[in-house]
Parts: sequence; structure tokens; C-alpha cells
Amino acid sequence: MATRTASCSCGQLQIEVAAEPNGVGICHCLACQRRTGSVFAPVAGFPLPYTVSGRSTAYVRVGDAGCGFVYHFCPVCGTTVFHTEDDVDDEVFVAVGAFGDPDFPPPQISVYDCRRHPWVQLPPGTRAFERDPD
Repeated sequence: MATRTASCSCGQLQIEVAAEPNGVGICHCLACQRRTGSVFAPVAGFPLPYTVSGRSTAYVRVGDAGCGFVYHFCPVCGTTVFHTEDDVDDEVFVAVGAFGDPDFPPPQISVYDCRRHPWVQLPPGTRAFERDPD
């Protein structure tokens, strides 16, 4: 079983997961673009349990399907490190970039492809959905 640690830019907020990701995806929705300051948000889902160290501030956003997304970010540097979803009890979602691992597994899915910038190329084999398939 792999143990991975993700952290914010200043290192104050960290999350440790003790498993391989259930899946890796990229979201191109406008909310994720604005939240990250990037043109997409890569995220990996991990099974419970997980351990958080440091302080986080939470921001709740309601998605298109009415689900609440609770984003946890560092109150010092502002980096979003992980989030939970109201209708998912057995998984935590971690920002892939917070691992700082260039060998991290590539995404299998891309959601809100209707908002993907045309110059962003998906890795071969990535399944693309116009919106969120859930």
C-alpha cells in the first residue's frame, strides 16, 4: 500500500492518504478554473482513511447536480489541497499538483470538456465528457 502526502505551497496544510488513487480526473468547469487560477483542475480520488495536519479554511460550492463540494485550502498561502463531496462518504479528492510528483498517474477522465481550452491536449485514452457524467 502506497502512502502519499500532498501539501500546500507553504507546507502548513498537508493530507496523507494510504492507498493508490481510485481514479484521476481533470475538470474544466468555470468554477474550477476560477478556484485554481488554471484552465483545468486535476484531482485524484482516494479511499478513506486520510490524515490532515495543519489548519484549513473551507469553501463550499454547490455543483450543477446540487451536490455540495467542500474545498479545503490553506489560510496562509491559499492553496486548495483537497475536497470532499456531500454525496460521497467513502472518498476524499486531492489536488494532483499538491503531491509535487511528476510520476503521478495520468487522468482517465476529463469532465466539462465543453469548457476545455482548445490548446489543452488530453493524454491518450482519456475519456472526455461534455459535462459531469454523474
